[in-house]
Amino acid sequence: MKKRMIFLMVTIVLGLVVITGCSNDKPSTIESKLPAKEMADEMVKEVEQPPLIELQADQVKEFYNLDPKKLEEYSIRIPMMNVSTNEIAILKVKDAKDVADVELAVKERAENVKKQFEHYLPEQYENAKNYKLVTKGNYVLLVISDKADELIKVYDSFFDQK
Repeated sequence: MKKRMIFLMVTIVLGLVVITGCSNDKPSTIESKLPAKEMADEMVKEVEQPPLIELQADQVKEFYNLDPKKLEEYSIRIPMMNVSTNEIAILKVKDAKDVADVELAVKERAENVKKQFEHYLPEQYENAKNYKLVTKGNYVLLVISDKADELIKVYDSFFDQK
């Protein structure tokens, strides 16, 4: 009985070693073919959006409560006039450990947009409620648009998994 238990334990340990040894320890690297600004340019060129303006570095903190120093690059487009909720934010995070913080900041931004339109323009409120958040490696995308799925399809075309 003792020999059987020892044999079983050794077999399990060896199996785990083989499985662990054969697994790929390197996480897959996801890189875009284009910088964030060019991705956003292409997205709004392919999928019509209302007039959007680009946020500057000092505005990122104000609108997203996010330190731009955590970002390697970004492009954030917000409505030119406050009668639309459409927004596109492409954020490439410098350090993978900060991705969760950036996702949280993006979710808070989306919630703030929803609150702004809750009692203002019902159609835009519905638009804001249906925001999309997509994370690919160190890239975080926020899309608020009635054409969000189309925009995400264009965004996805910028990536090759290595």
